[in-house]
Amino acid sequence: MKFQKTHTLKEIADIIQCEYVGDDRFPVHGMNEIHVVTRGDIVFVDHPKYYDKALQSAATIVLINKKVDCPEGKALLISDDPFRDFNKLTRHFRPFLSSNSAISETAVIGEGTVIQPNCFIGNNVVIGKNCLIHSNVALYDNTVIGNNVIIHSGSILGADAFYYKKRPEGFDQLLSGGRVVIEDNVGIGALCTIDKGVTGDTTIGEGTKIDNQVHVGHDTVIGKKCLIASQTGIAGCVVIEDEVTLWGQVGTTSGITIGEKAVVLGQTGVTKSVEGGKTYFGTPIEESREKLKQLANIKKIPEILNKLNKNDG
Repeated sequence: MKFQKTHTLKEIADIIQCEYVGDDRFPVHGMNEIHVVTRGDIVFVDHPKYYDKALQSAATIVLINKKVDCPEGKALLISDDPFRDFNKLTRHFRPFLSSNSAISETAVIGEGTVIQPNCFIGNNVVIGKNCLIHSNVALYDNTVIGNNVIIHSGSILGADAFYYKKRPEGFDQLLSGGRVVIEDNVGIGALCTIDKGVTGDTTIGEGTKIDNQVHVGHDTVIGKKCLIASQTGIAGCVVIEDEVTLWGQVGTTSGITIGEKAVVLGQTGVTKSVEGGKTYFGTPIEESREKLKQLANIKKIPEILNKLNKNDG
């Protein structure tokens, strides 16, 4: 998330009321998760295991729960609870805005676009030209839709990320201030859910087609001309490269990459990153021919055991 204007380190520290290390006027351009940070961003870290990763990341402002040596050219925000204070910044810079109408006055809707009854179009939503939005679709605030996009009934774009910190009193949600971005010529089936990014964008690439009842997690980036079949569940922070095919009931773990033109057969659990240009099957995932050979050999086990028992007799 980039701020509408550049702020100073002191201004940010005043918002969350914390100590800081660095020049009062040190520039702050935005805030992001570690996998999408750039120069001028705030990143938060609250576990020693990840201190070095955060301090050496592209982010130049680190919100951290311990005083440490500050890398050259960077600044620190010292907080007793970085998770809580990252949420404070999200509330400040991307607050929840209630709506008083089904289609917000701040929404921008392109020429030739048709919006069927009972849809909700939130604040600052942008919809391109010649789109068809079927009934009972909800587009949360700041969602961006390209041209020639079709979204079928009951789909929801822009719900919060499934991202929680476990505390003694229960689970504390990391607030979502990101967006959903749908590029041109995308088709989205009925009853799909696409979560917005925590700070960045969940993106569906140009020409991709998504079947009914598919879930896409926060900050996932799906490439161009992909095919995703029904009941597929894609976790957060996944990268799916161009022209990938995911068949029905595929599930993925978070933070992985599926390479260009890969094909993942139905009911596969994508437990790790996989190369492009190959076909995969099974849980844990393997190349389909190898996995099918293994399954064929498993079927032979009773026959082999019978032969061994006869020989023993």
